Amino acid sequence: MYSGGVDAAERLVESTRVLLWERGYVGTSPRAIQAHAGVGQGSMYHHFDGKAALARAAIERTAAELRAAADAQLGADAPALARVEAYLRRERDVLRGCPVGRLTQDPDVMADAELRRPVEQTFTWLRARLGDVLAEGVAAGELVGLDAAVTAATIVAVLQGGYVLARAAGSGVPFAQAVDGLLALLAAHAAPAGPLGPAD
Repeated sequence: MYSGGVDAAERLVESTRVLLWERGYVGTSPRAIQAHAGVGQGSMYHHFDGKAALARAAIERTAAELRAAADAQLGADAPALARVEAYLRRERDVLRGCPVGRLTQDPDVMADAELRRPVEQTFTWLRARLGDVLAEGVAAGELVGLDAAVTAATIVAVLQGGYVLARAAGSGVPFAQAVDGLLALLAAHAAPAGPLGPAD
C-alpha cells in the first residue's frame, strides 16, 4: 500500500486518518492501523505512545489541511465577497462530508479533550478567519449592515448542515442550494453600485 520511501511514522498517521474516517475511533484498533500501514507493533510504539496519540496526530493533520484549503481562497487578493464566494464554491466531496465536521459525530473523539481540541480549534479559527474577511468588506464599504462575527458563524453552520443534507439525500444538490442561499443573503448586504461602478 505504501512505497518503501514513506517512513513508518508517516504511514501510521495516514493510515489512522483513513481508518478514523471509515470506522470511527472505536473501530480503529492499533492492530488495524499497523496492518494498514504495513508496520509492526514495535515500530508503532517507537513513534507513538499509543492509539490516542496517533489519532491526535491524524486529526491535527486533517485540521491543518482544512485550514490551508480555506485560507487558499480567503487569503486571496480579491474583494471580501469574492473571497467568501470562492471559499463557498471550492470543490468539495460533499457526499463524504467535512473530514473535521464528521469527527463531531464520533462520541469517543468528543469525549476525549485531547482529541476534541483540534476539532474545536479548527472551527474557532474558521469562524474568526471568515469574520476577519467579512469585517474587511464592511470596513471597505463593500458590505453594509452586516455583523461579521455572526455572519461567519452562520456560514460555518450552514456549510456543515449542507454536508448533512447532501449525505442524507445522496446528492450534492442540497449542499449547492445551501451555498446559493448563503450567497444570496450576502449579496443583499453588498453596497449598491453607483453610476460609475461600485461605491468606494
